[in-house]
Amino acid sequence: MLVIERLDRKTIETVVEELIGTNEFNSVFTKTEIENSVWIFNGANSKFSGGVFNNLDDAEKWIKENKLTGMLTKYPLNQSVFDWAKENDLINVKPEKLEQKKNDPIFVGGFTTASMEHYHYENGE
Repeated sequence: MLVIERLDRKTIETVVEELIGTNEFNSVFTKTEIENSVWIFNGANSKFSGGVFNNLDDAEKWIKENKLTGMLTKYPLNQSVFDWAKENDLINVKPEKLEQKKNDPIFVGGFTTASMEHYHYENGE
């Protein structure tokens, strides 16, 4: 097991090399698919979503045409991000902390994870 005390480029490179060397890279970094999903665009500094799409191509076409800056994220349909992340073991919170937080409406309602497929855009690119 590798314990990370600080996160910088050299540490990341060391961790990746270790994972590749021990054949564990793919078990740690796997793409988690969301079967039924939509793509939601949130503009930079926007409080609300600017668009919802059922496929990535249409979303990126719209972003490019309008030269938008923000983030496009793939969300599960008919399921909260919190529940989806729990099912896929993507909540990086200690079990005792999760036990406290799982009934907190602010935590559950605002939960997100970097493990969701997402892309950043600046001026449509």
